[in-house]
Amino acid sequence: MRLFHSLARTHASFDDPNLVSHAGLVPVMALAQRAGLGDLVAGHVRPGGECGVNPHLKVACLVAGMAAGADSIDDMDVLRHGAMSTLFGGVRAPSTLGSHLRSYTWGNVGQLEKAGREFLIALACRAPLLPGAGTLAFIDIDSMQKRVYGHKKQGARFGHTKIQGKSLLVRGLNALAAVVSTPIAAPVIAATRLRGGNAASARGAASLAARAIGTARDCGCTGTIVVRMDSAYYNAAVIGAIRSRDARFSVTVPMNGSIRAAIAAIGEDAWTPIRYPRAIWDDQLQAWISDAEVAEVEYTAFASKKGQAVTARLIVRRVRDLNKKAADGQDELFPAWRYHAVFTDSPFELVQAEGHHRGHAVVEQVFADVTSGPLAHWCTLVLSVEMLLMHPRCRRVTALLARRCGRPL
Repeated sequence: MRLFHSLARTHASFDDPNLVSHAGLVPVMALAQRAGLGDLVAGHVRPGGECGVNPHLKVACLVAGMAAGADSIDDMDVLRHGAMSTLFGGVRAPSTLGSHLRSYTWGNVGQLEKAGREFLIALACRAPLLPGAGTLAFIDIDSMQKRVYGHKKQGARFGHTKIQGKSLLVRGLNALAAVVSTPIAAPVIAATRLRGGNAASARGAASLAARAIGTARDCGCTGTIVVRMDSAYYNAAVIGAIRSRDARFSVTVPMNGSIRAAIAAIGEDAWTPIRYPRAIWDDQLQAWISDAEVAEVEYTAFASKKGQAVTARLIVRRVRDLNKKAADGQDELFPAWRYHAVFTDSPFELVQAEGHHRGHAVVEQVFADVTSGPLAHWCTLVLSVEMLLMHPRCRRVTALLARRCGRPL
């Protein structure tokens, strides 16, 4: 037999007044408070209107809600479940937080970005965010087009973006960001700038690069800093701003006539095979079998601009362009290559410098994390672990670990 009606929609709510659903917020917000999050927001962010009051409390609520897995305004109600009110003060309703965000203007976003930079510096003094920064750090700069839907949204314009490999015009805002990382540390956002949706990728990139380098230095990046960018930021102003701050640059170059001529001048004996992502290890030859090779040549960029010429290394990677009709018996008469060139003053040797530049893709993952909201799944994992630890066997193991560590877990 079967039912002739569908099951009623259910809604789960954590409403036990004696329990806390997200106790992990206590150390997170305690660290944020010690780093001065509320004071920095109160000192820099000043939204107008009745809904713009108390930004230091409302911004902290938004941060806590996102850390608890909220990815929408309605989800901010997670801060009012159970016994949250006994742990935190100043919690606001989701509707109040939404009204507060809608009161922000273009300038208020810049104020919040300044508070975020200073908060990152204070946080780096209290937590090991960037281990190894005293030796080598990377700053990756890129932009992202974010779709918006409000007809009165300030700055909303049509701009180009790529969706599933296709270039489309999307009405939205354009965000420019710089993230700092090290070879052993995950990236953190050091500087952002919200721009109109029709802004060119390199608009404001020179000043943002200078600001990001200063923030990275204040966060403890006292060693070599390499700023990595794609071809949209290949211009004299951006590279000049980086060099003036005692940092190195590594930028993809467009394949124009002078670049092609420089590549054509590279001799065949100058190419070095590299371990490419799809390379195969040959046990007999004891070498990586790959169609990727790299070479370098000295190159002078922006020679036509008076006083702005830069002479550095042009690192070229070439990848075999396979004949798509080879399976039909139409073999190639000579090998064809696809070239990818990088202009850099990196102090590292050829293969290492080329590998470092490919690491620029980490900024794309940061954008994916921002837009997709992976923290929304974080508390599901934490809750599952907490439920597992409530099992009698796990409680005995936890007690044993607590005795060995000398403190409760």
